[in-house]
Amino acid sequence: MQIVKTIEEMLSDNREKLVIDVRDKSDYEKSSHPDAINIPWEKFLDNEDVLPKDKPIYLFCYSGKHSVEICEELVPQGYEIYSIEGGIYSYYRYTIENQLSDKEEKENRYKDIERSIIKKFRPQLWSQFTKAINTYELIKDGDKIAVCISGGKDSMLMAKLFQELERHGKKNFEVVYMVMNPGYNDINYTTIINNANLMQIPITVFNSDIFDIVDKETEGSPCYLCARMRRGALYSKAKEMGCNKIALGHHYDDVIETIVMGMLYGGQIQTMMPKLHSTNFESMELIRPLYLIREEDIKKWMDYNNLKFINCACRLTESCASCGGTDKGSKRAEIKSLISELRERSPFIEANIFKSVENVHLNTVIAYKTSDGKRHHFLDDYDQT
Repeated sequence: MQIVKTIEEMLSDNREKLVIDVRDKSDYEKSSHPDAINIPWEKFLDNEDVLPKDKPIYLFCYSGKHSVEICEELVPQGYEIYSIEGGIYSYYRYTIENQLSDKEEKENRYKDIERSIIKKFRPQLWSQFTKAINTYELIKDGDKIAVCISGGKDSMLMAKLFQELERHGKKNFEVVYMVMNPGYNDINYTTIINNANLMQIPITVFNSDIFDIVDKETEGSPCYLCARMRRGALYSKAKEMGCNKIALGHHYDDVIETIVMGMLYGGQIQTMMPKLHSTNFESMELIRPLYLIREEDIKKWMDYNNLKFINCACRLTESCASCGGTDKGSKRAEIKSLISELRERSPFIEANIFKSVENVHLNTVIAYKTSDGKRHHFLDDYDQT
């Protein structure tokens, strides 16, 4: 029996059917198919008593992995049960494509998305974006910037902010909206393209075989090698296109999480810099224009506009993505949870973490390194003071 069906096949099935979202409750409550009930995959087989044998059952997962496993378990028991190919993102893709087919609805959605950035979310998004650019001098006259879009909420918002800056900013600069396809599956790739179309972002796509290379070269977690190769590919393509800067979508929460991770797991004090010169690509620079924007505000903007972006498009970690995204269970997820707990005790925790790397007093630290790699110890000149 066929156990995997497309979203189109499910919607064309006119019989009475049961639709079940097997993702975590928190993800289900954020967004799901309107007819779906929620039974998390870990508890699914404990709820067989609510599953009918006289009607078809369709399952939405993250990527399809767990829903396929459930189907393989229940089909031999007489259930007509299917896993939706591509998981919940196939539904998001279908929804976006329907919106794109209606020109009037598409235009209205596009205008609403842009208006929300400079109106409703102006203090949280637009003002913090321009503040970061001015505070850290991220853009100069004559720059040509490659805005790197991964397809997630952060980079897509960054692209829209740059479009507004192009229209209303005073800087004389150029922007290229660049998407690298390192080997995304069809659902994720289509979602990126559709979102760019819906939001009228004129993207330039280039392909690479990074996923294939990393898959062959690594054992265990491929994330570190993959990230380095992707960064290098972005620099290389941007330089080829005449750009002198690449813009990445790291936000305020990424910054403070990096600070705490460095202390707890790296034994060092460091931060994610708002800009830095490339060590491997001469005259190239990396900038982070979302540096002062809170992730919570990005999510609010996304939910307000009912936008659906990909979480993690990595083909190599889809087994993790099916459990809710590769971030779950990671060190960064642990730190995110820790900071959240600390915030409940004091609302100033996050701001203090951020400010801690701006208020470093060198005469109160045991040792530090300068940019040339030289280590300075407080005993070096202790007896001379």
